[in-house]
Order: sequence, then structure tokens, then C-alpha cells
Amino acid sequence: MSHPLLETRHVFKRYSSHTALDDVSLDIPQGRIFGLLGPNGAGKTSLIRIINQITAPDEGEVLLNGERLHPKHIADIGYLPEERGLYKKMQVGDQLIYLARLKGLSQREATERLKRWFIKFDIKDWWDKKVEDLSKGMAQKCQFIATIVHEPKLVILDEPFSGFDPINANLLKDEILELKQKGSTIIFSTHRMESVEELCDSIALINRSKVVLKGEKRDIKRQFMDNTFTLEYAGSLILPDEYEVISKTELEPNVYRTNVRIGPGGSVNALLTLVIHQVELKSFSENVPSFNDIFIRVVGETATQALLP
Repeated sequence: MSHPLLETRHVFKRYSSHTALDDVSLDIPQGRIFGLLGPNGAGKTSLIRIINQITAPDEGEVLLNGERLHPKHIADIGYLPEERGLYKKMQVGDQLIYLARLKGLSQREATERLKRWFIKFDIKDWWDKKVEDLSKGMAQKCQFIATIVHEPKLVILDEPFSGFDPINANLLKDEILELKQKGSTIIFSTHRMESVEELCDSIALINRSKVVLKGEKRDIKRQFMDNTFTLEYAGSLILPDEYEVISKTELEPNVYRTNVRIGPGGSVNALLTLVIHQVELKSFSENVPSFNDIFIRVVGETATQALLP
């Protein structure tokens, strides 16, 4: 595992009587894609605002590359907010040069880099258009370019696929993976669990201001596996008590799909041996929970715990 680029240490944030972040500690590895997940109002945006130094924590600290967060680090961070913020009356090229210069690029360097990105995204005809003339997806492309044109060490993407059609969403996915390949660290905040499955290396789930789940994606998946398997077969199958049949569906005459949980005393090899001696096995797979299933389960469990006296 690579060392953390960003660390939050016992971060608290309160607004009047509301606690937005409650003892949040995270390590975000360098050169990885980190999923920051949680329902609306969980505290994700409060954490992102602290990392961007828009607000400060009431307690705790944030470290970037081992240093306490400092105004100089603003140039090391690129932030694509969920609520887009381009000036509608400005021309696109002028707008992006202005934003790039705020991140420390010279006029010449900003122009050269932006022109390369406009060619790469096949949007060179947009340079002199006003922002208000762009579609939502076109404006999104421009804001993504503004986020990464200064080649930040840390890229924060909040719902980056909002407003994109499938073709442009795939284009953006490719760019995110290329950023990772070049060494950028990416915080990816989204409600789209299929994007988490596809892109993230590790995740943290925040609910009701607390971190309720965190870790490597593969480890979390393993944690929520329940030793169940799906079999499709032709014939009649009888299993001993070590194997609990959870559900059974007839797909076509004499062809079935059955979900089986292996209990104490059973094993995968023994189950397969039993099956292939009784029926014609067509498929056999372990049931791996999706992140959507895990998200719903953990959020539901923490909500229930919060209601308990």
C-alpha cells in the first residue's frame, strides 16, 4: 500500500447545534482512487470544504503529504464541485485561463495547456463561446478541464458524471483512470455505486457525521460475503442439512436456479461433489454483494442504531 497523500485526524465540525463531522479519521493513499460515500446530509460536503480550506475544522487536523494543511496547498488541489460555478457571461477560453492563473499558472502556460485539452476533448470550437451558450454536459467538460489543468496532486470530484451522456461519461472515466496512472490521488464522491465498483480502490462511508465503514474495496466485499452460492442445473437435487436452500426458481422445465448457504460442516468442494453426482451443472458462482447492497445495509443499520435508546 502506498503512503497516504491526505490524512484527516479526529476531525470535528459543528454548525450551531448540528454536528456535521464527528471524529472523522481517514487515510487517503497516494496514487489511488478513493470513494467518499454517504447519503445526503451525512457530512461528505463538510469534509470536502475543509480539505479545500473553504472552512476549518473545529477540532482535529488535516495533513497533505505529511504537512498540516496550509494555504500554499491550494495549488496542489483540484476541485470539481457538484454545483458547477462558471461565469455565464464570460467566454470559455478567458474563463478557464482565469481559473488556471488562480492556481499559479502563467498566462502562456495556461493557454498552452488549455489548448491541448480542448484538442483532446474535441472542443476547440468552444474557446470563444460564452459559457451561457453551452449545454450542461459541455459546461461540465470545461469545468473538469479547469479542475485538472494545473496538474494537481489531489483531485476532488463531486458527482463528476452529473449531466453527462454515456459516451461522455466513458470519456471522463478514461481521463480519471489516466490521472491515476500518472500519479494523481483522486477523491471521488458519488451516489452512483456502479461507478464506485468500476473506479475506486478504497472507500469510506460516512453516515450521520461518522465514518461507519472504510477500507480497501476488495476487503469490504469479502467482509460482507455470507457464504452463499448460486447454482444453475438440470435435474433433481437433494442436499444434506449442512447446505441451506435459500431460494429455488424453475427457469424452464427441469432447469433450476438455486441459492444455497454453506453452513458449519459444509464446504465448497463438498457441495460441488454432491451437485455433479446428482445433476447436470450449468453454472456455479459465489454471491458477491454489490456496493449498492452494502451501502443500503450499512446506512440502514446505523440509522437503526441511532434510534435505539
